[in-house]
Amino acid sequence: MPTVSRDPEAVSRFVERFAADLAEAGMQRMGARVFAALLVSDSGQLTSAELAERLQISPAAVSGAVRYLTQVAMVAREREPGSRRDRYRLHNEVWYETITRRDQLLARWEGTMRDGAKVLGPDTPAGLRVSETAEFFEFMQKELPKMLDRWRAHQAARREDAGR
Repeated sequence: MPTVSRDPEAVSRFVERFAADLAEAGMQRMGARVFAALLVSDSGQLTSAELAERLQISPAAVSGAVRYLTQVAMVAREREPGSRRDRYRLHNEVWYETITRRDQLLARWEGTMRDGAKVLGPDTPAGLRVSETAEFFEFMQKELPKMLDRWRAHQAARREDAGR
């Protein structure tokens, strides 16, 4: 693998910018920073000490962030062979897997919204709004697998082209 010269400050600014985007979308702030740091590491994995050093945060902050990221299944904790140190690794196809898990949430949310529409009354303004939300979640559930299939086909075509 070729050695790449990178501007560490530019990389740090990118990590912070992407982390801010993720936090704005609802991700825990420190979890977003740790995730972004893992994403930009060439190996896709770092130790707690490496994360603390790169992000200039405490080991306790790393621990809390990693706990969050493992709970939402965005990173895995692995023990280094022959060591007591843990490494934190991005899951393969982290975005694909994250979106797939969102499909399960959409199904749950749809059911909740349908129940809510019944409680509110289907002909009331609130009931109609909640019912429309359920329809949106149902639509997303139908479209998401098709989109993910197109992504797989896109990846396969790109790899095939790169292999030529």
